[in-house]
Amino acid sequence: MRNPNDVLSSLKKNAKDQSYQYERLYRNLYNPEFFLLAYQNIYANEGNMTAGTDGETIDGMGMERINRLIDSLKDHSYQPNPAKRQYIKKKNGKMRPLGIPSFDDKLVQEVARLILESIYEPNFSNLSHGFRPKRSCHTALMHVQRNFTGVKWFIEGDIKSFFDTIDHQTMVNILRKRIKDEYFLGLIWKFLKAGYLEDWTFHNTYSGTPQGSVISPILSNIYLNEFDKYVEEYTEKFNRGKVRAENGEYKKIMSRIGRLKNGRYSAEKWEQFNDEEKANAKLHLKRLYDELYKYTRTDPMDEEYRRLVYVRYADDWLCGVIGSKQDAETIKADFKEFLSEKLRLELSEEKTLITNAQDKARFLGYDICAYADAGFIKDKNGRKMRSRNSKIKLLVPHEKWQRKLTDYGALKIKIDENGKEKYQPFHRANLIRNDDIEILTQYNAEIRGLYNYYRLANNVSILNTFGYIMKMSMLKTFGAKYQLHVSGVKKKYGQKNFGVKYMTKAGVKTAYFYDQGFRKDRTNVGTGEIDLIPKLYGNVTRTSLVARLKACRCEWCGVENVELEIHHVRKLKNLQGKKTWEKRMIARKRKTMALCKACHAKLHAGKLD
Repeated sequence: MRNPNDVLSSLKKNAKDQSYQYERLYRNLYNPEFFLLAYQNIYANEGNMTAGTDGETIDGMGMERINRLIDSLKDHSYQPNPAKRQYIKKKNGKMRPLGIPSFDDKLVQEVARLILESIYEPNFSNLSHGFRPKRSCHTALMHVQRNFTGVKWFIEGDIKSFFDTIDHQTMVNILRKRIKDEYFLGLIWKFLKAGYLEDWTFHNTYSGTPQGSVISPILSNIYLNEFDKYVEEYTEKFNRGKVRAENGEYKKIMSRIGRLKNGRYSAEKWEQFNDEEKANAKLHLKRLYDELYKYTRTDPMDEEYRRLVYVRYADDWLCGVIGSKQDAETIKADFKEFLSEKLRLELSEEKTLITNAQDKARFLGYDICAYADAGFIKDKNGRKMRSRNSKIKLLVPHEKWQRKLTDYGALKIKIDENGKEKYQPFHRANLIRNDDIEILTQYNAEIRGLYNYYRLANNVSILNTFGYIMKMSMLKTFGAKYQLHVSGVKKKYGQKNFGVKYMTKAGVKTAYFYDQGFRKDRTNVGTGEIDLIPKLYGNVTRTSLVARLKACRCEWCGVENVELEIHHVRKLKNLQGKKTWEKRMIARKRKTMALCKACHAKLHAGKLD
């Protein structure tokens, strides 16, 4: 069997050739190495310990299970299980449906995802940032700040129930442009039509890709790449004028200055001036330059100059328009028509807004606005001139950090007799029973998480208020735990630097409350890490897991040349550490253990020790 990385590299080589059609993709699903690579990629996700509708989790994964899957794919009897439907609360209070596939289906979907990504990723638009390698919300926001300078209008795009309304036939037709393998397309069709179980009642899926599935993000990007290509073509037709026309007032004053320097104040006549005349001449020129600097060199309202800029993250997109409001209205109508007719998608009227750039548009949780910059720059000839106005600001919305505090239960807002809000930090009863180090770690993680997301903002220092309220809430939580006043908590854990001592193998260590401040930070924006869930135990390399599985040696009894099953636990802290196998996993900081079938069966029967 070929190395899957070699196969994927081969697929990428032909991706740039738009006329190339891929054949015989389905046979890659007969390769066990592909499934091992898929297992490496997804095994660490916490949701894998949640059973799907087949009652199975990741626990017990081994080559026998993989080979059973491959056999069902070979004889085409493979049928994905319906996803388990659950709901998660959205920020607006509504509920979002989430599909939980069985782990075997996740594994097959990950293999298909790897193949699709190799084919389509090289051709995705540079204006798309969601669910892509080395791209994130942060790269999308930085694209806005760099490229939306000078815009007059924003169009905030929102596709209504996008993931639930993707048209299956349109999806497969888009895939068929590049893929000439009906078996592989049939597999994608099975994923789309798998249905879901809600309250143990089966429901067919007539449209959409289930949120929560492994393959949904890449399919959504393939689908909306058609929109990206349309916008790029539309932009070429919409843009008009190479440069803005010269500003008449600027040109008039510049001409006066030029005539003076070449005439009355020329170098030859300057030598004939006395000190008073020179001083008056300098004052005259200064006044003219002061008047000049009130204007930009080009006309910001030039009707013959138009530009359209665009960025997309998943189903959220933002346009910036240098032009009239009517131009923005026309663009919105044209985009709506394309999405409806070509992709069978509907724009949300209440959320797709046209906003003056001086006001605030909302994109990816940030407020975005243009502001006039009164600074100066030098042109290519070294002449001082007004810099272009309408630069872009990224701002932390007030309600975002306020809602975080109320969601955590760290803040209560009271209204005084004058109708003003009063903030009251509050203890968190749900944390009182936790260990001291767990309480501190929880607060630090929440503070760092919000700051890490909003660290690009021009006004990120506003999070100092958030940090102060979180600290007071933490002090009150410790106070409620030990029945102390805040002053008593500070005395116990440190007046200036709040620290909690905890035991490690190396001895006693101290963890401190977050005190790094909230400064604008734009380092490492292109890593894509902001959109990933951090892993607690990074020292367990993914390749080592597959190597342990391939070693065919039980890590408990030591028997060799046997089929293994990987035992998984959701969290190490859930292990009580009473049994020897638990102690061993805790000591190695591993959430997995490779066991022979006999030992794995004993473990689940409570007889392994």
